[in-house]
Amino acid sequence: MRRVPRLAAVAAATAALTVLAAGPASAVDPTVTDPRIVAHFDFAAGETPENIALAPDGSAYLTFAYAHKVVRVGKDGSGPTDVATFPTVVDPPAALVTGIARAHDGTLYVNYATGTADENGIWRIRPDGSAPQRIVKVPMSGFPNGLALDEKCNTLYAADSARGRVWSAPVPAGDEEVAATVWADDAALRPTEKLPFGANGLKIHDGAVWVSNTAHGTLLRIPIGKDGTAGPIRTRATGLTGIDDFAFTGHGDTVLAALIQADKLELVRPDGTHKTVLTGTDGLDGPTSVAVRAKTVYVPSAAYFDTVNPDPNLLLARISRNKL
Repeated sequence: MRRVPRLAAVAAATAALTVLAAGPASAVDPTVTDPRIVAHFDFAAGETPENIALAPDGSAYLTFAYAHKVVRVGKDGSGPTDVATFPTVVDPPAALVTGIARAHDGTLYVNYATGTADENGIWRIRPDGSAPQRIVKVPMSGFPNGLALDEKCNTLYAADSARGRVWSAPVPAGDEEVAATVWADDAALRPTEKLPFGANGLKIHDGAVWVSNTAHGTLLRIPIGKDGTAGPIRTRATGLTGIDDFAFTGHGDTVLAALIQADKLELVRPDGTHKTVLTGTDGLDGPTSVAVRAKTVYVPSAAYFDTVNPDPNLLLARISRNKL
């Protein structure tokens, strides 16, 4: 009779060892469920959401690329409410409002890609409601796209899709303009003759600048050196055809990436393997970017390539096992 508890203890120990051998729970892929569209936008009015930044209350700041504005949409889908409209340039159809980043004090930083000397670059929108102002000049031949703010170093990073590089610039305290400088320039960031859209999405994560390259279908990691310079570029994932912007899930280096032409949201594991977690049947229509807050995933779609029934929208979903 005394052997039964002993056998039970052995069984329990064996089960525990089996669990440990399988790896920690964090190694399990997070799941993305319950997708729902909370807001639809007017494609004909240029309401094509290109990028996203989140407010503390869960509402989303979206850049409308063709409408040349930033809007705010509630987590419940209320809005869109205009936040700022950018000045008209000489050739409006060529101008696009692209990447956006939000500082903790509510200041927004936005890329305006115009190809003009007086407008092309990074703009600041102060929380006091004043008109947007350019603070970082990018050369006219550059196309500033993905954008990130490193508040610890007071530095902005922008991916240049046309020239295939990453720009950086200090955030000016006043209203003066500063010129962007080349932070990273490498063949891994460049476009191709077939697809003239290289470095696209950009995020800062764990001491590095991460960049997607649409032309190559890759996700890249560029370490930030102690002196602030760019380290050697490493390819972290391939085969991400049509990758636009992306976001980290909170599971280490696990990423959710928007595949704009395939109407897919792809989960990219730290080892570079990936799988599809949302598709066009869930409501994606040319997804452009991703944001994650706690257990919620935000995916804007711009419907750029939908010639039948374009449905630009904002989709929310639930992510499990998120550490944030």
